[in-house]
Amino acid sequence: MYMDAPEDREDLEQEIIFQLWRSYDRYKGDSKFSTWMYRVAINTAITYFKKDKRRTDNVELDTQLDIELDENSFESERLAHFYQAVKKLTRIEKAIILLFIEGNSHQSIAESLGITPVNARVKLNRTKKKLKEIIKEQGYEF
Repeated sequence: MYMDAPEDREDLEQEIIFQLWRSYDRYKGDSKFSTWMYRVAINTAITYFKKDKRRTDNVELDTQLDIELDENSFESERLAHFYQAVKKLTRIEKAIILLFIEGNSHQSIAESLGITPVNARVKLNRTKKKLKEIIKEQGYEF
């Protein structure tokens, strides 16, 4: 109900589960457990939705990347292979790798994506590995 895209709904579901786990020790038993779960879920969804709507820098990462490349340049060739590989990543993987390339710290990436710094580090390492494999599959060696 709060998110249109299936990926956004999955992200919201993960955030709700995380918030339920994180706040479980604050459940006092004053209401039914299901009522408490619903309240945490709805508050998380509303907060998540507002946070997403407030961001003015939301960009669809699946759009074509228009980059002027010098066809004769070795660096341009490497960059072209890199961007072709990035297009094959999931939305979250694209966000993580592009935030990393922009020089963001694990803490900053975590805050931007609403995950923990440890989770950001793990996802970044997995994304780097996946990106390297995709580039090799394209026939380009480092």
